[in-house]
Amino acid sequence: MASDQDDIELFRQEIGDIEHLSQDKIMPLVKPITPLSPRKQSTIHPDQGYLSDLYEPTVTVGSEEALSFRRSGIQERQLAKLRSGQVKIDAELDLHGMIIPVAHQALVDFIADCVSYNIRGARVIHGKGWSSKHHKPILKTKLNHWLRDMDDILAFCSARIEDGGTGALYLLLRKKPKK
Repeated sequence: MASDQDDIELFRQEIGDIEHLSQDKIMPLVKPITPLSPRKQSTIHPDQGYLSDLYEPTVTVGSEEALSFRRSGIQERQLAKLRSGQVKIDAELDLHGMIIPVAHQALVDFIADCVSYNIRGARVIHGKGWSSKHHKPILKTKLNHWLRDMDDILAFCSARIEDGGTGALYLLLRKKPKK
């Protein structure tokens, strides 16, 4: 049985002479990190809104609870069309299994893409939370707050059973302004 020292010597014989290279071309960028004051770490300021990573909703939405929201100026009739599936769905985002920061970024990117392509109806699948740590709908709860804080979302509601039921949302998005 060969010892570790024998293995190292055998390796060096196989490799042969080596030349050390000095690296002086790339300087790593080191930005000093300024710690937040304890007050800023523990509180949410009203101007940070629900999209802040620091925001933690106090009320959890139930797995089977239907969600519904419409902005001022959106008629109830328009929300009823959305709820009944009469608004054409042109885009879909599935957030199943995503962790909060990844889901948040995916949602922000998705909404930006929808607005840029002038998509009015979209669906977001969030699931019911049965596979989460405490079997509670974490993403559904977060989405309920995030979407309310996004100006491009005019209304949203839980989807019809065949489109995901209370595990998915229909979105009504703002039209892109004409230039």
